Amino acid sequence: MKVLVSGMSGLIGGALRGELQSDHELTAFNRTEVAGVRNVRADLSDFEALTKAVEGQDVVIHLAAKAGENYSWDELRDTNIEGTRHIFEAATRAGVRRVVFASSGATIAGYERDEPYRSLVSEAEPPASWPLITVDMPVRPAGVYGSTKVWGEALAHHFADTTDTQFSCVRIGYVNEEDRPGSPRARSVWCSQRDVVDALRRAACEPLAPRFSTFFAGSANARNYRDLQHGSDLVGFVPRDGAE
Repeated sequence: MKVLVSGMSGLIGGALRGELQSDHELTAFNRTEVAGVRNVRADLSDFEALTKAVEGQDVVIHLAAKAGENYSWDELRDTNIEGTRHIFEAATRAGVRRVVFASSGATIAGYERDEPYRSLVSEAEPPASWPLITVDMPVRPAGVYGSTKVWGEALAHHFADTTDTQFSCVRIGYVNEEDRPGSPRARSVWCSQRDVVDALRRAACEPLAPRFSTFFAGSANARNYRDLQHGSDLVGFVPRDGAE
């Protein structure tokens, strides 16, 4: 397939490139050069460049974002709000078959303020069992960044309802360069690089019935509180790693 990836120069994008480039024709939509693939060097604000970049693509994987709470509102708005709208608009106009949106566990991380989830992301003794957060439960974003990802999911649902393009939103856990959990919270929400790449690959390439879908991508951590079975049911995603 022809696959365009925004934000390929990032940590997840680089790992994904290594997985996909032997079997698919990749294009990086990036502000900096990415070696070994076709490059379209532009910003998400450049709708004309995006429109040309998505022509003839089968799949778009939208990874580019300002991640976390250490960015100004202007930065979050320009990249996560306007940039996401631009790439979804360009992809649907071009008739791209499927768009994969890199969403985030931050869309529901507000549940961590309450028990039993508060204990699960701390050094406290975990309870014997706990209910998992599923994609059908109300969103509860942690911070403005998480709220921008809620917006992206809502916009994806709108475009899935009104165009012929499928949208798959992958709520990614905590991925880091060290590829191992470090903090108590990370031991709950960590996602290995291998697992996140597999989740995104499956979201992009596996047969997918719903016009719109969402699933969590995380590793099989003992303190995990996010439902991973739904991703298995949708696209066969089963994590191979775990914090322990």
